[in-house]
Parts: sequence; C-alpha cells; structure tokens
Amino acid sequence: MSSLRFFTKHSSTSLFSSFLLKHIRSMSNIPENTVYSGPTSQTPNQRTTLAQLRQKYKNLKPISMITAYDYPSAVHIDMAGIDICLVGDSASMVVHGHDTTLPITVDEMLVHCRAVARGAKNPMLVGDLPFGSYESSSDQAVDTAVRILKEGGMDAIKLEGGSPSRIVAAKAIVEAGIAVMGHVGLTPQAISVLGGFRPQGRNILSAVKVVETALALQEAGSFSIVLECVPAPVAAAATAALQIPTIGIGAGPFCSGQVLVYHDLLGMLQHPHHAKVTPKFCKQYARIGDVINKALLEYKEDVMNGSFPDAHYSPYKISEADVEGFSNELQKLGFDKAASAASEAVQKLNATK
Repeated sequence: MSSLRFFTKHSSTSLFSSFLLKHIRSMSNIPENTVYSGPTSQTPNQRTTLAQLRQKYKNLKPISMITAYDYPSAVHIDMAGIDICLVGDSASMVVHGHDTTLPITVDEMLVHCRAVARGAKNPMLVGDLPFGSYESSSDQAVDTAVRILKEGGMDAIKLEGGSPSRIVAAKAIVEAGIAVMGHVGLTPQAISVLGGFRPQGRNILSAVKVVETALALQEAGSFSIVLECVPAPVAAAATAALQIPTIGIGAGPFCSGQVLVYHDLLGMLQHPHHAKVTPKFCKQYARIGDVINKALLEYKEDVMNGSFPDAHYSPYKISEADVEGFSNELQKLGFDKAASAASEAVQKLNATK
C-alpha cells in the first residue's frame, strides 16, 4: 500500500486517484469500511452474537441449533434463520463413514469449519474440539481452540465432558478470550469409558452428576451447555439450576433450545446401516435420502436406455452447414467413420426435438 499512498499523494489528477483506489479495492479481498482494514469472515450486523443469545434466553425464547459440515448445508441453515450452526465432530460418522466420532482430526475439522463459515453468514458458528485435541493440557486445549477460530472461521468452540481436566481446559479457553459451549450427558468421545453410546442420568447418582457437571462448566465460563441423551426431568432440573442456556438433544422439551444433526433430521441416509443407528429422539422432517435414491436410479435408467441426454440437454450448437464442412474436413483427413458419426448425430438430435 506504500506505493499506492505515494502515487495518490503526488498524482495531479484526484479523479484518477479515486478511480485507481476503487479499481484496486475491486481486485482485493480487503473489504471497505472495516475498523482495521483487514479481511473479515463475518458481517457484524448479521452474525448472531452471544448478547443476542443471552437476550433470547432471558426472554424465554427457544434457541435453535443444527449441525453442518459443508458449504451447501450451511447455506440451507443460514436461509432457515437458525440461531447456532455447530460444526460437530459427528462429521466423523455422517460424512466420513466412521462408526464413532473418535477418528476425526483437527485438520479435518478445520476443512469442515472453513466450508461452513463460507456458507452460513447469520448463525453463530461453533466448532467442536475433536477427541485428542484438548485433553492433554490447558495449553493444548487453548492452542486447538485458537486454530478453530483463526483457521476455521468459527465464533466459539464446544468441548465434551466434565472431568476435572476438561473443566480446567474449558476455563483456560475462556480466559484466552474464546467462547466455550459445554457438553454433558452422553458424550460420544467418552464411549470407551461409558461402554458405548449410553444415555446418562437414569439413576440418582448419574442424574446428580449431570447437574453438577453442567454447573462446573458454567463456573468455568461456558456460555451454554448441550445436554445429550438424558431424561427430560434431569434436563429440566439442570436447566433450572443453570444461569446459561441449555441445548437439548434427546433431552426432552424443557431445555432452553434444541439441536439435531442435519443428516438425521432430513432423513439423508436412508440405507440399512444408518437405519439401525438413527437416534430414537430424532424427528425426521423429510426423507431426503429416499428422494436421492429415486433420482439416482432414474438417472441410471435414463443413461442406460439412452434417453438422457436428449436434444434439450445438449445445448451447445453448431450449424448444420458447419457440421457438413466439419465432416468434409474429417473425410480429407481419412476419418470417414468420424465424419459419418457427426452427420448422424445431427439427424438424431433433430429427430428428438
């Protein structure tokens, strides 16, 4: 920019200087009218903020949250006006095909985060810290959280569990200036300890632990808590005990908001394997998977019987006169078969119009 300042300062034509500035701005990724004249991944006037979420919570207005893992799903969530978009480590299962959330890496999560950040301009964006990326130390937790925001374009992070080390990690991340969403109840990253995907809070000790863990995460500075797969009365008790919003998933209707996995609520994965693991708590608002399967089968049939593509879906034209000239040139080159194919193609397309 130093050469630009020199040029505009010493140019004798202010009109040309103004034109040059506008031209360079149009070529740059630096937006106009920003405080530090640097690129920004969000529009402050549009993005849902913590203050807005707190106001909804204070006014007892339910908070909506959905997972997203790529640009198209993020755009749909954005258009629907969802409050929070979670880039969940559930991508490990619904996108990458693993049986658990454990295999997904930070680098893989960052790819999903960046894609979602490009598509969802209005919701608050929360990125999951994947298994193995924050458990070792507070320094590791903060470093990973920083990457999720700086490299992934997220507004906040989510971490699972309420063990003492994870409470310490949550506090350290908050103290580093990063908003944290907690997650208690069924925590998929802890299936090794839990013995599988098992609901929590189904007896007195377990129910009390759910509430105590949520309170500990609140004390650590979390702005919200996800309650997953706990009985509705336990979720109601936790919600009443806390002074921050709870987001339920399989936790009944008494939470401050609700979250579902994008693919689950849309019925995207209508195949036998997924049918066996579709959560009981998930309402399917569509059966998009059936629509996709039907469309793909119809496409295959059209290709096999030659009905696609027809003349309507062959939009790039060449005049019959040019085809004739093209065929003549091919014949001169000794490509008689190719010349005949070009001529026959014209006749066939005309016949299907």
